[in-house]
Amino acid sequence: MTGERFYTLFETVAGFAAIGWSAKGVISFRLPAGTAAEAERALLRRLPDARPVSPAPPQVQAVIDDALRYFAGERVDFARVPVDLGAQEPFFDRVYIAVRALGWGETATYGAIAKQLAAGPEFARDVGQAMAANPVPLIIPCHRVTAANGRIGGFSAPGGSLSKARMLEIEGVEVRDGVVTRNVPQLGLGF
Repeated sequence: MTGERFYTLFETVAGFAAIGWSAKGVISFRLPAGTAAEAERALLRRLPDARPVSPAPPQVQAVIDDALRYFAGERVDFARVPVDLGAQEPFFDRVYIAVRALGWGETATYGAIAKQLAAGPEFARDVGQAMAANPVPLIIPCHRVTAANGRIGGFSAPGGSLSKARMLEIEGVEVRDGVVTRNVPQLGLGF
């Protein structure tokens, strides 16, 4: 059945995560939570009809393996992971494509994404709404989108903005007191 949806849970060094998929690609990704039950509840809120599967098929297991490596601190690129987002607002689709192009350790503001999409500054809030509704965080790296004032902004994943800061730090972006800065010590320049 092509409309069937499945999911599995897995443990990373950051906690328990969940991934949901269809025949077309990943449809849901839950960032690590404190317990497997919490990760499962979060996924099932979005995919109440999904069936648990273990082990995951090879193409999904590859994404899980990459997520394990990511949370262990390895550089991983999720840009080619097939996703099945279903029907989205057209602007959200454009936002997701733009954000997916952000590379490892690269950040952009909500306003910069809106500008890149030839939308006015008033669309920065819509970019934020798209990030909050992102069904596949990490694969569409919403943690790389920040507020204009240098603050990391909100994050709807378990752990909130602290999780966002940790993910940015995995990628070499330093966050001090909730403000994003480049990790200058990598360049040997110090602070």
